[in-house]
Amino acid sequence: MIKNICCIGAGYVGGPTMAVIAQKCPHIKVTVVDLNQDRINAWNNEDVSLLPIYEPGLDAVVKEARGRNLFFSTEVDQAIDEADLIFISVNTPTKTYGVGKGMAADLKYIELCARQIARVAKTDKIVVEKSTLPVRTAQAIKDILDNTGNGVNFQILSNPEFLAEGTAIEDLFAPDRVLIGGDTTVEGQDAIRKLVEVYANWVNKELILTTNVWSSELSKLTANAFLAQRVSSINAMSELCEKTGADVNEVAKAIGLDSRIGSKFLKSSVGFGGSCFQKDILNLVYIAKSYGLNEVADYWEQVIIMNDHQKRRFSKNIINTLYNTVSGKKIAFLGWAFKKDTNDTRESAAIYVANDLISERANIAVFDPKVEENQILSDLNYLESRSAEENKKYISVENSGYDACNNAHAIAILTEWDEFKTYDWQKIYDNMLKPAFVFDGRNVLNKAELEKIGFIYQAIGS
Repeated sequence: MIKNICCIGAGYVGGPTMAVIAQKCPHIKVTVVDLNQDRINAWNNEDVSLLPIYEPGLDAVVKEARGRNLFFSTEVDQAIDEADLIFISVNTPTKTYGVGKGMAADLKYIELCARQIARVAKTDKIVVEKSTLPVRTAQAIKDILDNTGNGVNFQILSNPEFLAEGTAIEDLFAPDRVLIGGDTTVEGQDAIRKLVEVYANWVNKELILTTNVWSSELSKLTANAFLAQRVSSINAMSELCEKTGADVNEVAKAIGLDSRIGSKFLKSSVGFGGSCFQKDILNLVYIAKSYGLNEVADYWEQVIIMNDHQKRRFSKNIINTLYNTVSGKKIAFLGWAFKKDTNDTRESAAIYVANDLISERANIAVFDPKVEENQILSDLNYLESRSAEENKKYISVENSGYDACNNAHAIAILTEWDEFKTYDWQKIYDNMLKPAFVFDGRNVLNKAELEKIGFIYQAIGS
């Protein structure tokens, strides 16, 4: 039986996943380690409303388990040494250099973890890939671990996460499935069984799927590719809807009622963001190209091309509608996170729309209930489109949606936060320059109500 778990990486996956495992398995000691002292300090903050990750329900889970059997630490070597089972949950960003630049996953953090485990481990360990990885990464990890000369036996499992940010705790409490891949050897099957028993403390065993390690690794990439494909498909139709007089929401409802298609991920918007979809599809494209499967690569790359087009045409439409110039005009951004109920901004459409508008010398006033100013500026600076000083000149971060909209020429809805629906839109209209424009990139507001007030309202796909 597993008695001691270590997770390397206290990010969006490692933190919530380990918190739930600790809550559901009080007999197992769970230690989450990270080299980032500030992040660990935030996880240990007495005020659980100040955790480094915002996820509904996470604070209550951490409050219950932390100090009992859930610990956050920077003592990586100690946690590795004590653990029976080690989750690797570190960042696997897209490479920004060398072979595969812009497509392949950068595995340097994974390799560093493997080498650290190899150096520290004195007893047999089960090592679990939690990060999203290219197919056959497990073999690279095993090669490193098996050549340490320490005489330690390692089993490598793949256990990809299928969490949706904003509902991660719900997803962990009641997952659609738990996927565990491992070797077909006796030792590999025994390692799989031990991880199955951990999840079986709260997940029905019928929902725990076991495969070989390669199928597990590829399943994660495939799942994200299929979901992103649906978003890009409905977004492609949204542009056609705008030209023909159709309404993309009505089209989505009509096709979503077809049991063969279903309704999920057919919500048209300014484009998908987040840490997974783009990164994983680009990874899939790179893998396909590396095997000479160019038609397969081209097929999946089109999902990314469509998503980039959706973001560009949203910003272009704002410029065209505002009489072909936004120079010196104030544009209010409601929302910066890539989706509601998270403070994650990775690949958020807001970043790219803001970048386009700043290039046209617009003044952007941002309000997001969970994203701080330093993160917003960091997101823009990462693009390296201009100096940090210029970005700061053209962007301001406000304390409320009303402040952001005050004296604005136009409002762009970039995140579907529920609070935006409850605003006093008459009050906002009264304090804007006229004509007052609303560009609803998330289709969250009521068109008829806003037009009755006097807004010129445009939404994606209608």
